Amino acid sequence: MAIYAANWKMNILPSQVQELVTGIVDHKLSDSDQVILCPPSVYLQEAVNLTSQSQVVIGAQNTYFEVSGAYTGEISAKMVAELGATYVIVGHSERRQLFGDNDQIINKKVLATLEASLSPIICIGETLEQRESGDFYTVLESQIVSAVSGHETVLSAADFLIAYEPVWAIGTGKVASPEQAQDVHAFIRSRLESIFNEKKISILYGGSVKPSNAGELLLQQDIDGFLVGGASLSVADFTAIMSA
Repeated sequence: MAIYAANWKMNILPSQVQELVTGIVDHKLSDSDQVILCPPSVYLQEAVNLTSQSQVVIGAQNTYFEVSGAYTGEISAKMVAELGATYVIVGHSERRQLFGDNDQIINKKVLATLEASLSPIICIGETLEQRESGDFYTVLESQIVSAVSGHETVLSAADFLIAYEPVWAIGTGKVASPEQAQDVHAFIRSRLESIFNEKKISILYGGSVKPSNAGELLLQQDIDGFLVGGASLSVADFTAIMSA
């Protein structure tokens, strides 16, 4: 089984949604594979409708941690759930860096997602400075622990994903070598197993994934799939990754 999650970020116009979604839905998948499309929130309902008769599911790119209230411009996990989505990306590096999502906020968003019966895709990843300093394993462990702290029991019974995205490889064209990615995924898995005992948690790799490197990355023992950014905006590229 492989998992292919698409993060469209703030891309795609309304006139392009149907063509992109149906192009991906029409791609023949293995029965065991899972595809998750995460469009901008304004397209969530349309994407849910377009995928309703397929094995493709929909996720939101972000939600707020409150259920409702005077939070102009935000959407709640409960709103996303009632639209028919299944997943929510939580803790993406762009949310951390650009919008102030710190460890405490991410922890609250994980809980809000779970309380809405949605599955979080919890993102972790180190900057280039942290990698070069040798501190990146400590950084990753801290991000994991802070995200799940207090929610271990609920998460043990939930379907959730971890996405490792080295920040230095997002949108840069750089990519961790398969060996580098595998080493980090193995570390993440060992840390997750120490928290959740024997629960099998799928770990996705993200960071300039494209058709030319997807196959070799997916051969690694602890890489269970991908969180794809730029390449998910093209039917040809995203389906080529799914076929790699």
